[in-house]
Amino acid sequence: MKIHEYQAKQIFRQFGVPVPEGSVAATATEAFEIAEKMGYPCVIKAQVHAGGRGKAGGVKLAKNSTEAKTYSEQIHGMTLVSKQTGPEGKLVRKVLVEQGLAIADELYLAIIVDREKGMPVIMASSEGGMEIEEVAAKTPELLHKVHIHPATGLCGHHIRHLAFSLKLNKTQQKHFTKLIQNLYRLFEETDASLVEINPLIITDKDDVIALDGKIDFDDNGLFRHPQIVEMRDIHEEEELEVEASKFDLNYIKLDGNIGCMVNGAGLAMATMDIIKFYGGEPANFLDVGGGTSEERVKEAFKILLGDPNTKAVFVNIFGGIVRTDLVANGIVNAIKGIDLTVPIVIRLVGTNEEEGRRIINESGLNFTAETHLPDAAKKVVELAAKA
Repeated sequence: MKIHEYQAKQIFRQFGVPVPEGSVAATATEAFEIAEKMGYPCVIKAQVHAGGRGKAGGVKLAKNSTEAKTYSEQIHGMTLVSKQTGPEGKLVRKVLVEQGLAIADELYLAIIVDREKGMPVIMASSEGGMEIEEVAAKTPELLHKVHIHPATGLCGHHIRHLAFSLKLNKTQQKHFTKLIQNLYRLFEETDASLVEINPLIITDKDDVIALDGKIDFDDNGLFRHPQIVEMRDIHEEEELEVEASKFDLNYIKLDGNIGCMVNGAGLAMATMDIIKFYGGEPANFLDVGGGTSEERVKEAFKILLGDPNTKAVFVNIFGGIVRTDLVANGIVNAIKGIDLTVPIVIRLVGTNEEEGRRIINESGLNFTAETHLPDAAKKVVELAAKA
């Protein structure tokens, strides 16, 4: 789950991570009033779940009342388009107004999970304020990493290595040490999957402050954090992904035109791979789970057909725990009453597969039943291309 910058900074404050003074506004008028009370210079920042806001015109430094009023009206309500939003952009419903600070240097700092090593990694760079992917690609020597073993946790030598790599002076090292200790505690205690500060600034007084803030949370740990769940902004999420979450369905929208319904994340990845292998493009990742019910299959099918980009659907179910006849009934019942114009290729293998195929073949609906995975994949790619 993602949250906005202003929400991340609320959590930063709770854990003792220094941030600029600021308040969030729901209207342009409210943003201007905050700026007037705060004084100038101040920064007005669009609040959307995407990076690249500055380049897209969503972050402005206001030096006086006139600029604050102009920028508040420009940014609030704009459709912000950046590399991360895609061409459709995101509507700015809230803005963050913060005090302007005297910046002596900009750094990058992040904590993520290194899934290859199975432990958190802290990354830091002297190239703050830039796209870190560009830094990693062009000047990887400027991106410093330390891995933190969960059994031992964050140690002094980890912090010293990063501080020396960033060439911080003694005063800056003192502030940096406290900040990174609190940031790592935040990462652990909130079940975060990513904590990122870009830029982490050094002020003219050698203070170390999180000028920006981003936190992503592991969905599997959210049951422990109801206060974080309340921060969810469904306006920032795909409508179909929000609908899928209501039924505990794992759905991610992609850019292709072949809808995929499978049971199990591994089978989902294999299904998407074989679709691409035969020249197609998956429109989504949709995992109905290992022990799914007829009702969940029906809801999953409604979500697949709710995507206007879907030109064909591939149902690939392996019946280990789930019974394929229940899946077949769910598909048939979901389609009844719908003016179906999208071709559907169905592969049911495993528990009760003969009964499942019988239900599909006798449904009288526009289904193509296949047994072998390559044949099914080739067929759905062919049908999508014709559509």
